[in-house]
Amino acid sequence: MLNGQFEVVSLKEIGCTEDVPETSPTIEGNALQKARYVHEKFGVDCFSEDTGLEIDALNGEPGVLSARYAGEGRDAEANMVLVLAKLFGESNRAARFKTVIALILNGVEHTFEGIARGRIRHEKSGNDGFGYDPIFEPEGFDITFAEMGASQKNAISHRGKSVGSLIAFLKDLLV
Repeated sequence: MLNGQFEVVSLKEIGCTEDVPETSPTIEGNALQKARYVHEKFGVDCFSEDTGLEIDALNGEPGVLSARYAGEGRDAEANMVLVLAKLFGESNRAARFKTVIALILNGVEHTFEGIARGRIRHEKSGNDGFGYDPIFEPEGFDITFAEMGASQKNAISHRGKSVGSLIAFLKDLLV
């Protein structure tokens, strides 16, 4: 997408093998914390992301704890079971996925947010995707993320939107 103008390397390639901390109480804070950690410790420009599912009836939960909602095991199935149990009998199923990408480029911090609004289904549907995809139905659709093909999901998803904003920003730098 960037015509080879930027080189992307993995954490392993720069020698980062430890767990990068993510202890902020917000999605944006975690994305920035991870990017700052890598930038400060390894001296490279970098980007990082954090994502969460925010459910209105649960006051924004699971939010920043989305991956560990049912415990430290990061069990997607257990997380979905917990969400569905907490929403049992609840008519307000409004939710949104939120991704924030933090970029540190030439010492300057930038963030790019992507949001996909939708609702939580009463039961799982679909086999593709990961995490909460089988219970999340995006606005304007009658299927879940887990029932969509990758290209359709990427065109409307929170991650697709945040990556699109990052790419547009980087392309503007090249002009």
